Parts: sequence; structure tokens; C-alpha cells
Amino acid sequence: MYLSPRHAEIVQMAKDHGRVLVDDLATHFNVTPQTIRKDLNDLCDQRLLSRIHGGALFPSGIENMEYEARRKIAAEEKEAIGSAAARLIPDNASLFINIGTTTESVSKALLDHSGLMVITNNINVANRMRIYPSIEVVIAGGVVRGSDGGVVGEAAVDFIRQFKVDYAVIGASAIDHDGALLDFDFREVKVAQAIIANARHVILVSDRTKFERTAPVRIGHLSQVNTFITDRCDIPSVRKICQEAEVQLIETSLD
Repeated sequence: MYLSPRHAEIVQMAKDHGRVLVDDLATHFNVTPQTIRKDLNDLCDQRLLSRIHGGALFPSGIENMEYEARRKIAAEEKEAIGSAAARLIPDNASLFINIGTTTESVSKALLDHSGLMVITNNINVANRMRIYPSIEVVIAGGVVRGSDGGVVGEAAVDFIRQFKVDYAVIGASAIDHDGALLDFDFREVKVAQAIIANARHVILVSDRTKFERTAPVRIGHLSQVNTFITDRCDIPSVRKICQEAEVQLIETSLD
């Protein structure tokens, strides 16, 4: 799915603030309200926003956004998070990388490492890293989700359980204020749990907009990870969980 720069910025603004208003957007972009109404209608037709009187809402619920659209959301923040995660992973390490646009950013930042063994259920990550001779890529078998290239299902779970790796890099579609890590696909639950259970050090990577979203499927809890990397965490309950569970919290916007 292609998003124009203005459409991508509108979606980002809706994600940051929960909603956007026609008049505010018209002023921000210096275009007519009619142009903004057409933009919002187009984005709602693509199910990226939900229309309300005078504007639109960023949707939460049972279905995730399209993968290509998610890549454009908080892109700079994801790049910084990816770089911070890569700095924690030494050469000659073994690691899991699961599905997600933020975990994909970590894979980009790892390309100058050597001697890595990367096990992934993320076809996008495997395709990006496979051409680097200093990185061995192992991809899980199973059902491939057409929406994002994630490999899920019992076959993927059984495959992942064969390994015990140094690091796991995981993402989440949403993070509840009680620390629950949430996803939109129940088939991802066992895959994510197998990844967490079979890594010595678990790194959760997620930008702050995930605190504003909801998703129906619980894949784990913040207390199960060792390190949480985000651009910024302003949620007191989440900070408390990190402190009490001895989870290292890294905020890239403070670097």
C-alpha cells in the first residue's frame, strides 16, 4: 500500500493524538478543508482511520494496520530504537527476531555485525539479512501470514523450541498500562511465548504509540523481558513494572 507523505503524516498525527480534526489539518498543511475531507475518506476506505464528525480517529480493536503503512509510522523513532537494540547485541551472538516493523528496524541496524546466527519467523528480516555472508539466517517453517510475512502456527513453535539463543528481539502490537503485551493474531501467541522461553536475554522494542493502542490477544507481560527499548515512556504504571521486575528501560529520546 502506498501512502503519500501527507497521508502518512495524517495517520501519524492520529496515532499520536487519538484523533485528528479537519480544520486543524487544513491549517497544518495549508490546504482546503475539502482536500482534507478527501484525504480522510481515502484513509478510512483503506481502514487506516475511522471517520467521526469533523475528523477521524485512529482505530484500535481486533485488526492491525497494513504492514507497509505501519512501516511509515514513527519511522525515525523505530530507527533509533533499532540502533539502541543493536548496540546491546555483540558479534558472534545467536538471536531470535520476531515479526514487526520495529524488530525489522533492529535487523537493519545489525547488518554490520559479524558471526551472527539469526533465527526468525519474519520473512522480511530473512530476506534483508540473507545476502550478508557474515550472518547466518535460519527461518522457521509454518503458515505465512499474507498481511505481513510473519510465520506462525504449531510448526513454527516446534521449530523455535529446538533452539536456546543468547538474545530475543520481540515487538508488540500494543502495550497495556498493566504491562500486558498484546497482538492481533492468536496464532502469534505460542510463537512469541516460545521465543521468550528459549532466549537468555529478551529485548522488547516498541515505540511509545503502542501505549495508546489496544489489541485483543495477550502474548506475554512486560515483566517477562530483560530490556525494554522505546523512544519515550510516560506511563507511570509501566515505569513501575520495569522497576519492580528489574527490567532495564532504555528511552532513546533521552540519549
